[in-house]
Amino acid sequence: MFNLPARFIGTLAAAAMGASLAMSPASAADDTIKVGILHSLSGTMAISETTLKDTMLFLIDEQNKKGGVLGKKLEAVVVDPASDWPLFAEKARQLIEQDKVAAVFGCWTSSSRKSVLPVFEELNSMLFYPVQYEGEESSRNVFYTGAAPNQQAIPAVDYLAKEEGVERWVLAGTDYVYPQTTNKILKAYLNAKGVKDEDIMINYTPFGQSDWQTIVSDIKKFGSTGKKTAVVSTINGDANVPFYKELANQGIKAEDIPVVAFSVGEEELAGLDTKPLVGHLAAWNYFQSVDADANAEFIKEWHAYTKNDKRVTNDPMEATYIGFNMWVKAVEAAGTTDSNAVIDSIVGTSVPNLSGGYATMMPNHHITKPVLIGEVQDDGQFDIVYQTPGLVVGDEWSDYLPGSKDLISDWRKPMSCGNFNIVSGKCGGVTN
Repeated sequence: MFNLPARFIGTLAAAAMGASLAMSPASAADDTIKVGILHSLSGTMAISETTLKDTMLFLIDEQNKKGGVLGKKLEAVVVDPASDWPLFAEKARQLIEQDKVAAVFGCWTSSSRKSVLPVFEELNSMLFYPVQYEGEESSRNVFYTGAAPNQQAIPAVDYLAKEEGVERWVLAGTDYVYPQTTNKILKAYLNAKGVKDEDIMINYTPFGQSDWQTIVSDIKKFGSTGKKTAVVSTINGDANVPFYKELANQGIKAEDIPVVAFSVGEEELAGLDTKPLVGHLAAWNYFQSVDADANAEFIKEWHAYTKNDKRVTNDPMEATYIGFNMWVKAVEAAGTTDSNAVIDSIVGTSVPNLSGGYATMMPNHHITKPVLIGEVQDDGQFDIVYQTPGLVVGDEWSDYLPGSKDLISDWRKPMSCGNFNIVSGKCGGVTN
């Protein structure tokens, strides 16, 4: 079991209080503290991101019932970047410069996160990013509450190899940075485990891919050699709907070629006929089916807020819940919404997760998580078939890539570096 560290409250927060209040996005003259919500409500990613917008509105409403933050009510500022990656940067700048938000919760794809990253660093604002990603990044202004590869992708591969006896691997993803980098890490990991290149098939498709007949046929052929084959899926957005339908059309069942997905959860399954998919897998850090009092209470409150008992919960919702509560706790500890003070105060902050434990913000701005593997059930939920015995610390730099294995991140003073090279002893080990 991972031992949770003591809190590392920023020592300069109190000393800087007087100056920071004048610069704070929520100054004493404001009636509310504004919070930015940056999620696609239209386009190919709306199938996944709209629920995260609703989650933030729910969390803000619940916090306001408790009296808000620092004696002020929270005010949501919602924008729609419309699954357009350059538009994410434009909307982020609008939220920070024009709307004067104290922090932003948003993005799903790594393309959108990469788009906004320079904006948050230039304007010294904070982004809470709630979705699994490829690692190979650590920014002072970003808090990564979704899974790093060692908290999702690598444990999923280990599970398939050990429990399913998988020897051949199809790495199928959407054609952008998250699948490309994740699969680069997975290929290096598999090679290190003795898997030969001829037993690894890599395929990328555009966002919104609708015609899967040829690709699924190729997967079926690749898996027909007598070696147990699995698909590791980093397919994102609404392309998952026709992908899973085509698997069923071609008679590919979980017992033949299991699929483990990193971007398909309860929300995505709500749009599918799940009966042909029973037994296929997903790797996350939370499922709605988690048996914990905290989860049962969250689901009850979510259903009451949405006035819909059929609204599901999912992993990025839990990551949003964790990140929001960490931000609230750090703001209250700092006594201000000033970015510098909150960034200093948030490392070491622990808040409850929905699995009955706690999540802690580590010095690399990643959090601790359990890893869960779930099997799709015919009701659109997941039967949890595996869970790590303890919490896993998110690894921002992969141990399996030559340019990354010597790097660490620690945003505490005096290091305050996102890519410190332990061999050279210098910050800035690679160009990020």
